[in-house]
Order: sequence, then C-alpha cells, then structure tokens
Amino acid sequence: MADVSIVMGSDSDLETMGKAADLLDTFGITYEMTILSAHREPDLFFRYASSAEERGVKVIIAGAGMAAHLPGMCAALFPLPVIGVPLYDSSTGGMDALYSIVQMPTGVPVATVAIGGAGNAAVLAARMLAISDEALRGRLKEYSEQMKKSVMDKDEKLGTVGWKEYVKQKQ
Repeated sequence: MADVSIVMGSDSDLETMGKAADLLDTFGITYEMTILSAHREPDLFFRYASSAEERGVKVIIAGAGMAAHLPGMCAALFPLPVIGVPLYDSSTGGMDALYSIVQMPTGVPVATVAIGGAGNAAVLAARMLAISDEALRGRLKEYSEQMKKSVMDKDEKLGTVGWKEYVKQKQ
C-alpha cells in the first residue's frame, strides 16, 4: 500500500517524475509509479484514479504535458489532494500544461508546481502527509536544515576562493 501515487502519461516523463520518487524515498514515503494515458486508456485510467483511495493512496502527483488532462481527471475522480506537474515540451516549453493545470474549475482543485517541478511536488506531498505524521514532519525539518547548511557552505566557499575560482571548480 502506497501513500503517494506518481502517474504520468509516457515513459518520456520518467526522468522528470523520477525526481519526485527520489525525494519521496528520502523522506521514507511509500509510493507507486504508473504510466497511464487518460486519452488512450480511458477505462484503465478511470479504474486507476477511482480506486486510488481504496488502495490507500493519500496524494496523487500527476505529470502532464501538452493537453494536461491527467492531473485534472485525477482530481475529478480522487477525493484527496492531487498535485500537478506541468511537463516541458518543445513546442510551448510547458506553458500550455501549466495554464491547463492551474485553471481547473471550482470544486476540482489541483495544486500546481513549476514546469518540471516534480521535486517540489514530492516536498508538497510530504508536507501534506506530515500534517498527521510527526516523524515525517521531523524529517522535513531535517531536510530544510540540510538545504540551509548547503547554501551556507557554498557561501563560505565563495568567500574563500572568490567567484571566478568558484565557477571554475563547479565545471
């Protein structure tokens, strides 16, 4: 039984959506990952989304590009939070997906992150789950502290080596 379901319409989305899986692993959150098309497999999609709650899923992270129907259709069938990840595409850069996901009708909300922002979708899902899970909340606080330390370490290095050497070392 998975707490989060990560769904995408194509295997070409795996690299981006895998970032959500990596962070869910970091937080110790169980997840399932599925490739499913709302357009090409509507019957399978309907069963997937309408049975997610029964399977124990508490949050769906849905990646979508182009027409971007996956997150909205998940939200129409699943009564718990859905987070949409607009995916980059070469024709519009992902803007069509972004607009489609953020402009859901009243009563069918989809939380939305930046284009390609699957990592932030995982953090948002973790924060949602942490409302009722103190241990997870602690792991999120540790994650925030690690990010803070990383920035402070970079700043210290910049002050030590100067900006030109810093950039050179990053390459």
